[in-house]
Amino acid sequence: MTDRPQPLPLEPTPVDHPPENVSRRGLLVFLTNLLGAAVALVVAIPGVKYLLDPLGRKEAAGEFRALPITLDELTPGVPRQFPIVETRTDAWVKYPPEPVGSVWLVRNAPGADQPLIAFTSECPHLGCAINLTGDSQSFFCPCHASAFLLDGERINAIPPRPMDRLEIDPASIAATNTPIRVKFQRFRTGSEEKLPLA
Repeated sequence: MTDRPQPLPLEPTPVDHPPENVSRRGLLVFLTNLLGAAVALVVAIPGVKYLLDPLGRKEAAGEFRALPITLDELTPGVPRQFPIVETRTDAWVKYPPEPVGSVWLVRNAPGADQPLIAFTSECPHLGCAINLTGDSQSFFCPCHASAFLLDGERINAIPPRPMDRLEIDPASIAATNTPIRVKFQRFRTGSEEKLPLA
C-alpha cells in the first residue's frame, strides 16, 4: 500500500481589518475630519466677516462734529471757515484723515434769535467752494459769481437757493466755552429744494 501524502492543514484566512483596528481607524478618520472642519471654520469666520464688513458699517454723514472753536472765540458779524476732517472708509479701504468739506460760522449780534449760524461752504449752484469777499461783508462763489449775504440769503439769481444751513447742537452753544458742534451734510446742487445727499 502506498502512502498518500496527507493534505496540509488549512491555515485560517488572514483578516485584513480586525475589529479592534476598524474602530481605531474609524476614530482616527473621524478626528481628522473634525480637525479639518475646525481649521476650515477658523479660516472661514474672518473671511465672511471681511466680506460682510461694508454692509454693517455705519455712515458718519449727518452726525454732529466738534469744531476747534467756542462761541466765545467768534466775533459777531465776522465769518470764520473751518474744515471738516474725517477718516473715510470705502468698502474695505480706510483712508488717512483728510478734509471732506468745510463750514462757515457766523456769530450774530447779542440778542439775536439765533446766536450762531452755520453754512456748508459748497455753493448750491454747482458745488464750488464759497469764499468771503474782500470786505468780509458777503459771500461769493468764484466759479459762476453766485453771491450771498452773511445770513446766507441770495444777492443775485445765479444760485437756485440760499446757502445751505447746517444744524448746530444747541448744547454746544448754550455754554459759550464749549466746542461748537455742527451736523455736517452735503446737499444736491442745482436744485431749488435743499435735498440731502445720501
